[in-house]
Amino acid sequence: MPNQPKGTFMSSGHQLTLYRNGSVYSTADPLASAMLVDGGTVAWVGSEQAATSIADSSMRTVDLDGAVVTPGFVDSHVHVSDTGLALRSLDLSGIRSASELLQAVEQAASADSGTLHGHGWDESEWADPALPTAGELERAAGGRKVLLTRVDVHSALVSPALAAAAGLDGADAGQADGWNGVVASQAALTAARAEARPTDEREIRALHRAAREHAAARGYVALVEHAAPQISGIEDIRLLLAASDGDPAEEPSLPEVFAYWGQLAQSAEEAREILSSLGVPVLGLAGDLNIDGSIGSHTALLSADYDDAAGQRGTAYLSAEQVGRHLAACSELRVQGGFHVIGDAALEIALDGLALASELAGSSAVRASGHRLEHVEMASPDAISALAGYAVTVSAQPLFDAAWGGEGGLYERRLGERSTRMNPFARFAAAGVPVCFGSDSPVCELDPWASISACLRHSNPSERISARAAFIGHTRAGWRAIRHRDPLMGQLVPGAPASFAVWEVDELMVQVADERVQAWSTDPRARTPLLPALDTENAPRCLATVHRGQELYRAEGFGA
Repeated sequence: MPNQPKGTFMSSGHQLTLYRNGSVYSTADPLASAMLVDGGTVAWVGSEQAATSIADSSMRTVDLDGAVVTPGFVDSHVHVSDTGLALRSLDLSGIRSASELLQAVEQAASADSGTLHGHGWDESEWADPALPTAGELERAAGGRKVLLTRVDVHSALVSPALAAAAGLDGADAGQADGWNGVVASQAALTAARAEARPTDEREIRALHRAAREHAAARGYVALVEHAAPQISGIEDIRLLLAASDGDPAEEPSLPEVFAYWGQLAQSAEEAREILSSLGVPVLGLAGDLNIDGSIGSHTALLSADYDDAAGQRGTAYLSAEQVGRHLAACSELRVQGGFHVIGDAALEIALDGLALASELAGSSAVRASGHRLEHVEMASPDAISALAGYAVTVSAQPLFDAAWGGEGGLYERRLGERSTRMNPFARFAAAGVPVCFGSDSPVCELDPWASISACLRHSNPSERISARAAFIGHTRAGWRAIRHRDPLMGQLVPGAPASFAVWEVDELMVQVADERVQAWSTDPRARTPLLPALDTENAPRCLATVHRGQELYRAEGFGA
């Protein structure tokens, strides 16, 4: 992952701040060029002429100098610790062969000690997809513990030293002929990650801080953590959600974190006990509670064989009855439940589970609980209709399509003709299925504008959605998906929380998904709020991020 941009992180001590001489994305005034913030609340939006009339010496004035102010982004699916760890790990995203990987490991091992972490390799991009052997990895690492997670984090390369420490052998990895260095089973990967993960509280907090600062510098005001026992463990989420032990005045403000805990419950009593045992508030028992795995690791559950792996259809980690009883338990408590679902057969398990939950807890209780499914990459028209009927929110990742969709991409190689129906954003919208967007960081970058661009440029033209629809999916829809109590979150209108980001952009325009329609940017009669053009030479650059009136990030030179 790229280094965090240089800048400062600070809290604003000004009660009234007037932002002017720019553009403000607001449904209250689509042509607004100025905004007044009173403490943590948007007090007013309007024209430059009106800003001149209300400005006085009691206000702090920020000259936007043509920059655009938008509501702050929400990442609806992120792993904070793993993101922080990836920022500090060996970046393997540019590796294109086993020999290159081994060379990178050898260089990193000679420069440091302790467990070596790396992230981002993707053998599907290599001319020769053969992975290094356990012996080769052992020699390159000089006998050190090594954990190198695949880009999808559903499999990893593990050195013999780490395998031994984690108590793994060839059988754990599904290898009858001994340890080969690759783990793809959920149990083996969990054990390896747990052995390699930092345990010092200060180091874990430092990972959290690194990830949240990284997000703030990219315009995010909130992150939705998807924690689970097999990912980072209970102590990690307790540290992440617990109040800081230090003096808040001495620490920078950071993006807000909301969290789900992915642990299975089979009764309302069990669900209540799990929630009580955490010791910190979570939104529900949802998120990375896996029904299946990933397409890249051949563990997503399909209804027909993988095109490049005859006889393989992926892995089912849960049954429809387990899914149904879990959702019924959550529905009885009126808390959100949900699962990680990627393959079409996994979605059928989820839908069968929703049907069972409706029988056990009542259909109205299921719909009222706001359940959600993560990813949902393969969905038939009937499945989409069923999701709408159950009022389930889909939490999707547009950058998956940007990375692996299209002609010759990973999806096509794994799924053949089925790949053209992946990530059906337009069909979800047409059917009335609520959709929110995230990155699944560290799987994909925390890059909201790239994610919006991926919606505009979906590999299947019929699944493209407009920039405005994608923007709402990255902002207001994220707040709605967590059932936030303030309906004005994600908007810049009077009375809304002052949660926004400031962007340096090349151009503003309305952008639509249909290439037959010209985008327009100059006609004020359209009365449509303008967004940054995403096909210009420069991507939008974050100049400042503010949440509830507190500055999370400010680029050097902005507002001076």
